[in-house]
Amino acid sequence: MVKNTIARVAILAVGSSLWASVAWAQSYPITAAQTETARQVAQAGVPLNELAPDAPDSHTVKRGDTLWGISSLFLRSPWRWPELWGMNMDAIKNPHLIYPGQKLVLDKSSGRAVLRTADAQGEPPAMETIRLSPRTRVAGLNDAIQTLDMRFIEPFLAEPLIVEAGEIAKAPRIVATRANQVMLTRGDRAYVRGPTNAPVLDDMPHVKNFRIFRDATLLKDPETGEVLGYEAQFVGKATLARGESTEDIVNVGGKVSSSIVPATIDITVAKQEMRVGDHLLPEPDRQFFSYLPHAPVGSVSGRIVSIYGSDVVANAAQNQIVVISRGQRDGIESGHVMAILQDGQRLIDKTDPTRAPMKLPDERNGLLMVFKTFEKLSYALILSVKDAVRVGDRLAPPR
Repeated sequence: MVKNTIARVAILAVGSSLWASVAWAQSYPITAAQTETARQVAQAGVPLNELAPDAPDSHTVKRGDTLWGISSLFLRSPWRWPELWGMNMDAIKNPHLIYPGQKLVLDKSSGRAVLRTADAQGEPPAMETIRLSPRTRVAGLNDAIQTLDMRFIEPFLAEPLIVEAGEIAKAPRIVATRANQVMLTRGDRAYVRGPTNAPVLDDMPHVKNFRIFRDATLLKDPETGEVLGYEAQFVGKATLARGESTEDIVNVGGKVSSSIVPATIDITVAKQEMRVGDHLLPEPDRQFFSYLPHAPVGSVSGRIVSIYGSDVVANAAQNQIVVISRGQRDGIESGHVMAILQDGQRLIDKTDPTRAPMKLPDERNGLLMVFKTFEKLSYALILSVKDAVRVGDRLAPPR
């Protein structure tokens, strides 16, 4: 049975490689560790005490479901999705390709939990004969349910909001507008200069599109005070229409002098109104990430250092974005799930004649998942929360 399962996984991997190159939006890697965990669980199932207290006997996948939500139904720890997949490797060959209409049935008859699939009417799926011959296969990959609700993090995937010290200051800047406009929006034209000895030129085809930023905010580690980076406010996008140059001008008296001619940009996207002094950075290449939730290896701690939109909100709730004080140098990667701890309140023991000071234990307040990493910082999505999340809240492994 195990040998057949491994063979099927290998066949799937070959088939997957054929369509992965053209279906980049569904290119979700599965790590060797996740595969090994799934194989181990597939042989024995999951202990019943690791099931969620109210795990249903069955669940029919519907549109709007996410892998996180489904794993939350069956397991105490939603990030342990590889084990949920492993409970049924035969039927769920790829945990990222679960479709509406599939029925997941929880089988506890052997004293271990095994998740099986059936069609919407409860019948087990017919066995498929796989022929090893070259062919093109077409599947409705866009119909597969997502790991998470992507609408909350999609705007952050290509916006380099975390920058190093001085990066914004050295970037090209808007220096003038047409007809002395104070604010710019989509469809407007503006003029840009690069830093000294680095004019904005139009002879580099790959640097035509820019993102516009404002006011880089200093981010420090709440524990050590180390400067971890700067968070720049994304305000819009622009396309380069004409590069920066110089022009000879004849002044009064016939004297010729050289004058700077700024580059010309057209505003294509306006998240907020733009103005003179805002800076530009080249639009990065589009990147695609795997968001398979999993716990970090070893003991990882950290702090929340910023709440996105903190100029208008002081606390964060579920589905909001935060910046955490750990990044690539600390081994943090996309998909890492961490527990949010709320600092215990500091009190005076009024029952003690000496009025001894006390600090109540830190309490687990929720979970977050990292979805984009930088060298020293990461963006994370709050997955669940009991009380308000604040800057300075501690992070710990989810177990």
